Amino acid sequence: MKAIGVDLGGTNIKAAVVDDEKGIVEQVTTPTQAKLGKDHILNRIAETIGDLNRKYEIIGIGMGLPGMVSKDQTTVKHPPNLPGWTVVNAAEEITQRTGIPCKIENDANIAAIGSLHFGVGRNFDSFIMITLGTGVGGGIIIDRNIYKGTQGMAGELGHVIIDYHGPLSNSVTRGTVEAYLGQRFLSRFATDLITQNPSNELYEKFSNDFEKLEPIDLTNAAKEGNELAIEILAKSGQRLGYAIINYVHMMDIRKIVVSGGVSKAGDFLFEPARDIVRKHMMEPFKEGFELVYEDLGNDSALLGAAGLAFNSFS
Repeated sequence: MKAIGVDLGGTNIKAAVVDDEKGIVEQVTTPTQAKLGKDHILNRIAETIGDLNRKYEIIGIGMGLPGMVSKDQTTVKHPPNLPGWTVVNAAEEITQRTGIPCKIENDANIAAIGSLHFGVGRNFDSFIMITLGTGVGGGIIIDRNIYKGTQGMAGELGHVIIDYHGPLSNSVTRGTVEAYLGQRFLSRFATDLITQNPSNELYEKFSNDFEKLEPIDLTNAAKEGNELAIEILAKSGQRLGYAIINYVHMMDIRKIVVSGGVSKAGDFLFEPARDIVRKHMMEPFKEGFELVYEDLGNDSALLGAAGLAFNSFS
């Protein structure tokens, strides 16, 4: 079976033909040109799909995009970085333009679906995906299906509050998971600590422009033995551990899959998280607990979008 996966972002539209066994067969990228409006973007998506559809037998289209997506996986509400989009039945719009059935899903849920079909999630019937990127997102898989909640908006894991006196992020309140583990917020936290340690190599490297400091710089410094970088990642990992305890206690799902750029810190982040879990999770929930890294990389969105089509139309 083959499906088309689409990853719609504010900068680029990525599309791929995906085989359910072999993975990505062919992929293309085209600029979104978001400022030209909704219809222009939808037409560009349809043109990109049409070029691929002429070469292969396709069962359906899955598309990942930012924003809140309805429970029936057809309509998106107020997606960021897409001017002029308010409430759009994007699935119907794409089907009308291509003649191919389409479903859409929030981009963090798409990451979970990708892991379920093509990544470490294949090993689990139920798991919680945490995506540590620019912000923090998530997806919840129960019995090999995405959990959508009553209105389709479940899985906003980054907006769970772990310290209401904590720092701000994109959430409406302080101290959410995202405020500690989103890429730019982790960099902000790191900047505060590095500034207090002017003798550290990280201060010498970034003091002229802390805007250039990225989590990968902390990871690389930690690998070289920089104690301050190790401490910063450990403190962030501890926050991740508390967040995971909340998720597991609420959902009774013991498998945690973590992806995204920040997660490349690996055990500098994960071991402190596991230590918090060992110390503070209720004992019955520890049975079967696993925290694992997803390494699908840049292809995860396209694989997940195609996985949505396989779920919906096969």
